[in-house]
Amino acid sequence: MPSYEVTLKDRTVERITGADAYQQEGQMTTFFRIASQRQVVDTWSTRIASFRTSEVIVIRRFEAEPAASVAPLRTA
Repeated sequence: MPSYEVTLKDRTVERITGADAYQQEGQMTTFFRIASQRQVVDTWSTRIASFRTSEVIVIRRFEAEPAASVAPLRTA
């Protein structure tokens, strides 16, 4: 699942985890968790966090880190 970093005007950085998407809602930028099997933000989406859009400088999306590959142990 992706995560987002939001940099605000006062240079604070907020990390949003558990969100699949974001969109502007009036004066706010809101991050959402999308219901499984859906690809759009709709009434079934869950709001995770909101920020006043005028305070947002940068939004960065980070993809989930792939799980580390572990080689099986060999026994002699």
